Amino acid sequence: MTDATGPSTPVAVVTGADSGIGRAVAVKLARQGMDVGITYHRDRQGGEDIDVESVDRPGIPLGRPGDAREVASVIAFLAGPESSYTTGASWAVDGGMPRMGPQAGSHLRSHDWRRP
Repeated sequence: MTDATGPSTPVAVVTGADSGIGRAVAVKLARQGMDVGITYHRDRQGGEDIDVESVDRPGIPLGRPGDAREVASVIAFLAGPESSYTTGASWAVDGGMPRMGPQAGSHLRSHDWRRP
């Protein structure tokens, strides 16, 4: 669980990531496991061509399997009186699957996605 001090995964924003040093830095940080936001100045295609698929995205994004009690605690909270002031919220209890990229695991069958 992430506390109020910030995300559990380091985050970086790299400017000028369409070429040269900026591009190299963005790719290196992503390969080291950081979430990287990029900007570009002139070369839109260069910025969009950074191959996010080349970054290793393990099958268990948060580094450990989830536990049914973790999901149950969110459900219990939302179903209980403690959530009476909660409105219009979406709660993702997905173990960080979006970190794996678009359509994470959509090509896998059964539990193959769990294997790093």
